[in-house]
Amino acid sequence: MQKASLYLLVLGAVCISVSCNKSSSTTSSEDTGNWIKRSEFEGSQRTNAASFVIGDVAYIGGGYDGTARLNDFWKFDPTGNGSWRQVADFTGTARSNAVGFAVGNVGYVATGNDGNVKLKDNWAYDATANTWTKKNDFSGAARYDAVAFAINGKGYITTGYGDNTSGGSSNLKDIWEYNPSADSWTQKTSLGGDKRTGASVFVYKNVAYVFAGMNNGYGVNDMWAYDPSKDSWTAKRKLSNVTDSTFDDDYSDITRAYAATFVIGDFGYISTGQLVAPSSSTGGSSGTSTKTWQYDFANDTWARRTAYEGKARTGAVGFTVAGRGFIATGGAGSSSFYDDIWELDPNNTYNAND
Repeated sequence: MQKASLYLLVLGAVCISVSCNKSSSTTSSEDTGNWIKRSEFEGSQRTNAASFVIGDVAYIGGGYDGTARLNDFWKFDPTGNGSWRQVADFTGTARSNAVGFAVGNVGYVATGNDGNVKLKDNWAYDATANTWTKKNDFSGAARYDAVAFAINGKGYITTGYGDNTSGGSSNLKDIWEYNPSADSWTQKTSLGGDKRTGASVFVYKNVAYVFAGMNNGYGVNDMWAYDPSKDSWTAKRKLSNVTDSTFDDDYSDITRAYAATFVIGDFGYISTGQLVAPSSSTGGSSGTSTKTWQYDFANDTWARRTAYEGKARTGAVGFTVAGRGFIATGGAGSSSFYDDIWELDPNNTYNAND
């Protein structure tokens, strides 16, 4: 079985635990935040779809349904309980484990896996014309399970599992910038931490936070902030239990791969995924997760929040649209695939009736 298919069987996410200074312990409530089920995704159940947000509309498509890779695309309007409408099918090779990002009124889908080979093509979706156009291929190595984001009119792709310079395949840590105006790619300074696949990313105030994922069978426990204006990376606090003379985080179930993330206001959120113990750990949690954590950008700390109320899963998509955070689709194992979508209201408390 090809390695890509193996990842489809065990897709995951990154969990983050409570941060606290032991001299003045911070209380974090596991009942803070309420998940609300919204109108179900109208496409078929799937995992490892691609997504991007244009204006106040989210777009989701592609992925794997247990039988085949998909090429249909749908848009989600979050007004009220949410509504779905199918848009033009993706015209590239049907794929899963691709990345998506948006610049202005155009969304992009690149890289991924078609079930046989790793991909590096790049396609643009014009939301006004409802059409797809092939752009210049991604200039890095063909890969899947990368992360992507957009800042100040440029797109970025980094990490993932792909071809290496020795002719084989490995996890990666290079980063490439896409200029839509020139339809060109430029390599930038590589991620300062470990190589990884199935990583997560937040974007906040024009800085990208790349973290978690897995490498060499272990969960990666570092987090790095990338400032494109300086082409520089800054290390943030570790995502596993690391003690120094001034700070003890007490983390126990942070590290994970293939998580769903979104940003609301001044906080990032991560949920679902596959818990993976870090290499420095003698134990740690494992398995498909519903654990949810909130990241405080100002203080570089994490706090536990109400667990995701859908089924535990990996390979879901997370996105922010109209200032609201959502998680949709995903799967568990080789036979369970989902089409539900849930919204987190971070300011309310858990309500089992929602």
